[in-house]
Amino acid sequence: MTSKLPDISTEHSALSHPYCLDWVGMENIALPLYLHNTPCACKVNAYVSLDDPNAKGIHMSRLYTRLLDLAATRDLTLKQLQHALQDFLHSHQQLSKHARIVIQSELQIERPALISQLSGWKSYPFSLSCELKQQSFQAELTLEIPYSSTCPCSAALARDLIQKSFQKVVHSQQLDITKLDDIIAWLGKTDAIVATPHSQRSFAQLKFKLPKNLDTIPFMALINHAEQALATPVQTAVKRIDEQAFALANGQNLMFCEDALRRLFSAFEGYPYISGFHFKVIHAESLHAHDAVAQGSWQW
Repeated sequence: MTSKLPDISTEHSALSHPYCLDWVGMENIALPLYLHNTPCACKVNAYVSLDDPNAKGIHMSRLYTRLLDLAATRDLTLKQLQHALQDFLHSHQQLSKHARIVIQSELQIERPALISQLSGWKSYPFSLSCELKQQSFQAELTLEIPYSSTCPCSAALARDLIQKSFQKVVHSQQLDITKLDDIIAWLGKTDAIVATPHSQRSFAQLKFKLPKNLDTIPFMALINHAEQALATPVQTAVKRIDEQAFALANGQNLMFCEDALRRLFSAFEGYPYISGFHFKVIHAESLHAHDAVAQGSWQW
């Protein structure tokens, strides 16, 4: 004879002051998922609201087993995540009205070198948050894009020193300005380029609202568009010809943090794959021990 196992979650709470709870669930669930046809080792958070103040708790195993179905999907879509949230609520009828899934991982993408035939891999941290509230589906995607930023002020000061160095050698007659070859040779010396502007590794933290009718998750479109706007994304494998091209890109795209943020605003305002954004850029300064930052929003 098989006895029915007890389910304490169905019993009424013995608390004298029962409350509804915004979110109850699990965090940091290890789950392998395919995103943009790429296997990602993800950490997943899964929640539902607890809207019955007299219920002891939710059925966490029902959330977990539903997540296992997502791991079997070859390329996860927003529609599949919406269906999972609907199943969360269906398995918690009379208990929950809202459901939420948060996926955190890093997308590994192969990137070509600027000039040579080399290529290498870059890692893009992301967080995808999906909610179902009052039967309304909402999705937000956060990406982090690393890039290089060269200070315009530092570049101007370096040019000033180079001009003064040139004047000095001309006035001392160490350089014959009537001979182009001599000028070119002098410019190739370390004594000529006496100063260089400082640059730093920088980060664009991009949070996007995704349209409700969007199915695929536009990882590559958003990453590529952001890197094109910034113009100086960090590189992977490089030869000297690639490093020279990167130096040229930095020299032609001098940026304060305010400049970088405005470039991103210009690129993404009205962009078809999003319905709003909140951006923050961080320039981890090489001149200072602190960071320079700028942030702003559009339809957020």
